[in-house]
Formats: sequence, C-alpha cells, structure tokens
Amino acid sequence: MTIRLILAEDQSLLSSALAQLLDLEDDLEVIGTYGDGEEAFKHIKYEKPDVAILDIEMPKKTGLEVAEEIDRQKLPVKVMILTTFANKNYFQTAVKAHVHGYLLKDIPSDELIQSIHEVVAGKTIYSPELVSSILGDVDNPLSDKETQILAEIRKGGSTAEIAKTLYLSNGTVRNYISSILSKLGAANRIEALNIAEKRHWL
Repeated sequence: MTIRLILAEDQSLLSSALAQLLDLEDDLEVIGTYGDGEEAFKHIKYEKPDVAILDIEMPKKTGLEVAEEIDRQKLPVKVMILTTFANKNYFQTAVKAHVHGYLLKDIPSDELIQSIHEVVAGKTIYSPELVSSILGDVDNPLSDKETQILAEIRKGGSTAEIAKTLYLSNGTVRNYISSILSKLGAANRIEALNIAEKRHWL
C-alpha cells in the first residue's frame, strides 16, 4: 500500500528537501506541499491523504489550527506535527486535537519514516523529549482500564495473570498494553510504569 502524504511547511527549502526524502521511499508518496495552513487544509479536506505532516508556525492558519479543524470535521486523516517547538502549550493543544504524532524537526530521517508507518498502523507517536519534559503537565491520557492494567503490572503480574484478575482475554490485555506504551511513548512495560509513577498517574 502506498501511503499518501501532504506536507504543510512555510520554509520552502525545508519543505522541498523533506518531500524529496520521503518520495525516495517505495511506499510513500508526497501528493502536495503547501506553504500556508489555509491552503494545506483545503487540499487535505478534498484530497484526503493518509497522513498530513504539519509545521506549527505558518501564515493564515497554524498547524495546530489545521489539526483542530481536521479533528472537528472528523476527516479520515492521520495528523503529525513536525516542529522546532518543544513547547508545553503547543503540545497540550496538539494532544487535545487528537494528533497522531508530535515530533521535533531534529529527528533522524529514518525515525521520521518509521514514525509515519507506525502512525498509519494506528499508533500515537510523541517525541521522547516531549514525553519526559512536558507530558507531566498534560492530563492523564490513560483510560481507567489502562490504569488498572498498569497497576497490575506494578504488582508483577504477567499478561495471563492480569487477564485472569480482570476477567479479560490475553489478547485484550496485550492490546491495552500496546495502547499504554503508545500513549506514554514507552518502549516497554517498565518504562511505561516509570513514566506513570513519575507523573503520579498511579
């Protein structure tokens, strides 16, 4: 499957370089690059790309305003913010707009490409720097059931033991754990537990 992308970035050199980089991938196709948020949103709405990669600071509409509008209109587009700003308020706004990725522009190209694939697969990807330095000020993203499962993990429970305790199937528990790792930007259960405890979510 070819993943169709729209880029919104007001720095034309950066936009052009990024488009060329992504187009080198066999399964990625940049179908449009736009220098202002208003133009980008118009094309996102009518061309319905799989993923929209948005800068924040742009003329006419910011990337965050575009993300909020996409969320309001429930457009079937995965939204990724790619920015230089590790800014708490920007990040909180993006999380509330249900963006699927919030990455910093200094991310290595192979990680960006991997993140695009993971977002298309249904994951939510946040820069680790943002998770560690900012996420503590954001409302707990975990559902009650996810918090319950994390509490069982803290007790040392295996997937099978957690499933038995909470009357769930093993597959359902694995799905919840995958969601927890994705929401917290954690690589494994221990890291997720550490993040949740540090943020006083457990």
